[in-house]
Amino acid sequence: MDQRTIYVRLLGEGTDVWRPVEAVAISPDVFEIAADAAVPSDERWEFGPGARVRCNRSNDGRLVASSTTAS
Repeated sequence: MDQRTIYVRLLGEGTDVWRPVEAVAISPDVFEIAADAAVPSDERWEFGPGARVRCNRSNDGRLVASSTTAS
């Protein structure tokens, strides 16, 4: 298993805020967010624990979750 850090957008923040989360690589651009990831009670993640997401590279090279994929 290739575990990586990806970034998930926080919703309802008023500005773009991204949370680093652990995920497992399924393919070069698809990752599954750790099912046991703890979402802080004061945060709403765009994609939650266990979600499979497609990631794009940001301008600074970070993997950013951009959409869900079929599991």
